Amino acid sequence: MSEAPTLLLAWLEGGLLGAVFFGGLWWTVRKGASSPRPALWFFGSGLARMSLTLVGFYFASGGHWQRLLACLLGFVMARIVVLRLTRPSAGTSPRPASEASHAP
Repeated sequence: MSEAPTLLLAWLEGGLLGAVFFGGLWWTVRKGASSPRPALWFFGSGLARMSLTLVGFYFASGGHWQRLLACLLGFVMARIVVLRLTRPSAGTSPRPASEASHAP
């Protein structure tokens, strides 16, 4: 296979890995914030997302630094896309966090 299609495929794989990683992060924050056990959500999700991403980078690179760089570029570009898609709309303001009560 020539170099250009291989790099394009690595870039697409990086984009898919980034979409799964950052989309999963967004989903975890939404679910974990209202969960009775948020630490379990955040730890489990972080471990799963990191493992999937590292294995994906390993296989996408195929031992070539050029493919690894293309995969990383796709990953970072997916982060930008996910940030734009999950941004709250301009008319909606986020709810302020409730103040934690302290023991008297």
